Amino acid sequence: MTLPTNSRLRVAAVQLQPVLDDAHGTVERVLAEIAAAAADGARLVVFPETAVPYYPYWSFVLPPMAMGDRHRALYEHAPAVPGPVTEAVAAAARAHAIVVVLGVTERDHGTLYNCQLVFDADGAIALKRRKITPTYHERMVWGQGDGAGLHAVDTAAGRIGALACWEHYNPLARYALMADHEQIHCSQFPGSLVGPIFAEQQEVTLRHHALESGCFVVNATSWLDSDQIASVTPDETLQRGLRGGCYTAIIAPDGSHVVESLRDGPGRLVAEIDLSLITKRKRMMDSVGHYARPELLSLHIDRRAHHALRDAPHEPTAAPYSPPAFESEEVDHGEPEPQAPHRNAVAGSAPG
Repeated sequence: MTLPTNSRLRVAAVQLQPVLDDAHGTVERVLAEIAAAAADGARLVVFPETAVPYYPYWSFVLPPMAMGDRHRALYEHAPAVPGPVTEAVAAAARAHAIVVVLGVTERDHGTLYNCQLVFDADGAIALKRRKITPTYHERMVWGQGDGAGLHAVDTAAGRIGALACWEHYNPLARYALMADHEQIHCSQFPGSLVGPIFAEQQEVTLRHHALESGCFVVNATSWLDSDQIASVTPDETLQRGLRGGCYTAIIAPDGSHVVESLRDGPGRLVAEIDLSLITKRKRMMDSVGHYARPELLSLHIDRRAHHALRDAPHEPTAAPYSPPAFESEEVDHGEPEPQAPHRNAVAGSAPG
């Protein structure tokens, strides 16, 4: 549901340390964090991009010919949606009456997808969406999503929208959620990637989205320790690309941090947010309302789910063709029509 504009609620963002190459280990950590966030009074908890089973860090530092074994292992660890992993998370959400936003690498037969799931407080999956365009190296790992999940959903923690990582650099994707009146934007990034500049870029991007959308933003990233980084690659030069880049944060509609962001180590942020601040911001600047000019600028979006196989609609079988019947009497065609004079004139004008 869309919460009343004067509502207050506690929300949590988890900077998760995954268990690499072990889907069950990461799921156990997710379930423990759900319980801990609920114990802290949170009604919403957000986890990082593809937290389950783990982000494919190797795809950023290994050449394609060297990543085959790890890619196949990810296929084995990636959960189906729905399936045992989503059932376990749904049971935890229901038991603790908390909304859970979880990133997973979803396996759908022969293709993997970067998938965002929103579990409502009753355990139902309120939203399943796939990242519309995997970023750079990720295109070797995941397939492309569609617009079917590019919308906000009503939950027990308010109206929620979600995007993953560099989808935030697609302003039309962000605008689709803004125009759908998200109250809380749940963003997910990998963390422990690129370097410190990645954290700075996230901060600039997400604080701007809070300002532009007039909503709260809850962002979560993962974190790797030195041993995990070394397990991805022993090359110390490449390891630099797997450090830093963590920015777990809770941001208000005016672009300020509700609580100090978390940039190193595993941990969890919990803070109370006041939804009346949304009205305070939109009173001055509502980018999809009184500050919009839809007669000049508007967004066209295709929210259909696209599939490789579609059944053609059933149509009645046409009657078999029967040639018309002709009478046997002779037809009088008359005398030949004389050639029209203008045609002679045209013919006569051609050079000899």
